Amino acid sequence: MDTTASKRIDGKGTAVAVRADVAVRVERLVAQGVTPGLAVVLVGEDPASQVYVRNKDRAATGAGIAVQTRKLSAETTQAELLAVVEELNADNSVHGILVQLPLPKGLDEGEVVRRIDPAKDVDGLHPLNVAALVMGDEGLVPCTPAGCIELCDRYGVDLTGKHAVVVGRSMLVGKPIAQLLLGRNATVTVAHSRTTDLAGLCRTADVVVAAVGVLGLVKGDWIKPGAVVLDVGINRGEDGKLYGDVDFPGAEANASLITPVPGGVGPMTIAMLLDNTVTAAARITGLEA
Repeated sequence: MDTTASKRIDGKGTAVAVRADVAVRVERLVAQGVTPGLAVVLVGEDPASQVYVRNKDRAATGAGIAVQTRKLSAETTQAELLAVVEELNADNSVHGILVQLPLPKGLDEGEVVRRIDPAKDVDGLHPLNVAALVMGDEGLVPCTPAGCIELCDRYGVDLTGKHAVVVGRSMLVGKPIAQLLLGRNATVTVAHSRTTDLAGLCRTADVVVAAVGVLGLVKGDWIKPGAVVLDVGINRGEDGKLYGDVDFPGAEANASLITPVPGGVGPMTIAMLLDNTVTAAARITGLEA
């Protein structure tokens, strides 16, 4: 067996398995008369956002979820965008709403997120869902952090008592993954640009989550032998290829498990979006999924 290859967490394969589970849950709801519905709102012509939305549409349709995509021009006003959100809030066939971020300049992302019905907020960014995560209550969890935990679960990583260092403190990944790790009884340190001796701190970690968007920031010799490394970063190198926040070859030599970029955490984000949509549909309708 190639022991190096066996260290790599297969995000693509795991996402396929999650999506298959989602499809079974969808069938269960359909049998009870409800087809989970996802609405994606895309404002403007950002190429990366267009690719993401296409991938989300394809994956959701493949799982049996009814998808509608609202494409709005870059000139859309705040009032017009909020009117679309309110329309989707009131639409009983829609159980999940996702407004693709970032929005064009001039639009207030915070206000848009706050206006989404928290029960339909499949991105898990509404303040009530953020509060639920912190308090350990039922809510919808941001997709990328949820995907990280799902990978740990499916690869048998016991987080209880482990020291996890999260590099990055964003609302999208850093802060929610810290809360999820705490919920699994890990001891969590959140590091950031002003952390003293980041390298030394990472060397103490049983689990390293890198989520800052800086290519190769986490060096291979920062990884303690046997540590688990979850690389959330997606950066384009000068050669045009995608790289993570972790120096992959060096880190792989030390880690017991590590996510590659691409093909690691990334595919899990869409898989967990579908999972959130089905969960939202079940909760809104009071049915079993």
